[in-house]
Amino acid sequence: MTGILSMLIGQTFAGGGGGGYTVIQTFTGNSTWTCPAGVTEVEYLVVAGGGGGGRYIGGGGGAGGFRTGTGLAVTAGQDYTIAVGASGAGGAYATATDGSPGGHSYIQGTGITANPSAPGNPYANALTSFGGGGGGGYGPSSLSRPGLSGGSGGGGSQGDSTGGSGGAGNTPSTTDAPYGGPSSQGNSGGTGGNNALTITGGGGGGANASTGTGGSSNSSGAGSGGNGATSSISGTTTTYAGGGGGGAYNGVAGNGGSGGGGAGAISNSATGGSGSGTAGNGSPNTGSGGGGAAFNTGSSGNGGSGIVILKYTVASQTVFTFKGTTTWKCPAGVTSVDYLVVAGGGGGAGGGGGGVGGSAGGAGGFRTGTGLAVTAGTEYTITVGAGGSGGTGSAGGTGLNIGVKGGDSIFSTITSTGGGYGGDYFNQGGSGGSGGGGGNENGSRPNPGYGSGNTPSTSPSQGNNGGAGSVNPSPYRGGGGGGSAGAGSNGGTGTGNGGTATASSLSGTSTYYAGGGGGGAHANPNGLGGGTSTTSQKGGGGDGGLQSGGAGGNGVANTGGGGGGGGGPSPYSTGGTGGSGIVIIKINQ
Repeated sequence: MTGILSMLIGQTFAGGGGGGYTVIQTFTGNSTWTCPAGVTEVEYLVVAGGGGGGRYIGGGGGAGGFRTGTGLAVTAGQDYTIAVGASGAGGAYATATDGSPGGHSYIQGTGITANPSAPGNPYANALTSFGGGGGGGYGPSSLSRPGLSGGSGGGGSQGDSTGGSGGAGNTPSTTDAPYGGPSSQGNSGGTGGNNALTITGGGGGGANASTGTGGSSNSSGAGSGGNGATSSISGTTTTYAGGGGGGAYNGVAGNGGSGGGGAGAISNSATGGSGSGTAGNGSPNTGSGGGGAAFNTGSSGNGGSGIVILKYTVASQTVFTFKGTTTWKCPAGVTSVDYLVVAGGGGGAGGGGGGVGGSAGGAGGFRTGTGLAVTAGTEYTITVGAGGSGGTGSAGGTGLNIGVKGGDSIFSTITSTGGGYGGDYFNQGGSGGSGGGGGNENGSRPNPGYGSGNTPSTSPSQGNNGGAGSVNPSPYRGGGGGGSAGAGSNGGTGTGNGGTATASSLSGTSTYYAGGGGGGAHANPNGLGGGTSTTSQKGGGGDGGLQSGGAGGNGVANTGGGGGGGGGPSPYSTGGTGGSGIVIIKINQ
């Protein structure tokens, strides 16, 4: 899972000695939020990506939609998709015209009423802020172009006779009034100039309810970007979603609106003009618009990326589940946590030439404990490892079939190492939290061996070795990947099953994690992920593929299970991708 999640927790106290924790989570990339126990509603800020400025005396980009409110109903234990809109690209000099719109930001999950409703909202069960409109660019044959519509609209471009109109804001229409928020997500952009006025672009719209409309070109110069809106949800009053300033050939270039809007550029050859020759980019994670370009300078400014912030209250002893990269600030009064840190599983090898099955990926390292000391006020980076991709099946060739090692997961001083990749008949299985299975011996090639587990060494051990591959002749089965509770089985003398998984109840439910992938095979049986056919006990390990075209099973997300090996012979089969890791902590105070 991609994206950065910042988590700040501050303790609040009710009268009579009761207490709880106010949690603030800030998402700067796409992620998943797991609603903790006892949480029924959240306060929210959802800002979309800002639009890029228009090129060639272009309008400023519109800000991304700005939406905020309180009392949004959520359901404990449910996963919610968090999308953070990307910045819109500025129009490139001589190759593009309008700036690109920013990406949408949203909170999505069962129980959230689509807001706005379809057809304006393309995402079911989502509260959505829409990307800012791109600024208009000076078109062919000296024609103006309007700004694009969006959360806030982009500014219009210069035109010889008539300037381009500003793009409409609040498109599609939204309101957060039911949650105590603003009645509109943004405002319109400003109109561009013409040869009889000044040769300049209009400003992009911003989110401010009073001063957010983008400025139109005037006798002094380009329109400035509309101002942004403020929010204190993060604990600090911050302004977001300012519009980008219009570009200029003469006069004055437009300023970016408050909240990170990029300034417009002015031509280097202008006399008596004011402004920079380079268009400004919108500030990251503000949803601001990019500045419009000038006549004879480079590209216009890019918009700023969006942001999503959630705020809610939890009780003591609360469990937090992390499925993406996180920064967690330890609150006052908390001195220790219980933890589970599982790394990403390794990818299984693809099936190879001569009928050989691929070996399996090892499980990600599994580490758990109680009473880990933490320091109030310290920010801890939490990293969740991705699963390693599976190898591509082929007739042979060094390194063609092996999988990819899983990513490490980290909390505080605890590092769990990614699972080792499945090897092929040229390459030993990779070492890691648990080791990848060994490849087959094929003809004159010696068995290359399995990968070692618990590498680097931890105490208690974070995993086990992979199993060796089979030796000529059939069943040509790859070795099983190691698991957190047992080694992978050999492909020849054994079954090629993955090593067994370990159960944890830290989340509140007994769940198996970190099972090894099963080895792929040319002849029955193929190896089983986690060494079992019982799905709930596999620990996410993927089964091995069987015979021609039998792809290895993927490890299950957020379990650290290893990917299964691909079956053989041709058509050669791909190995399974390892399951991503997970970090779970429980505050003990």
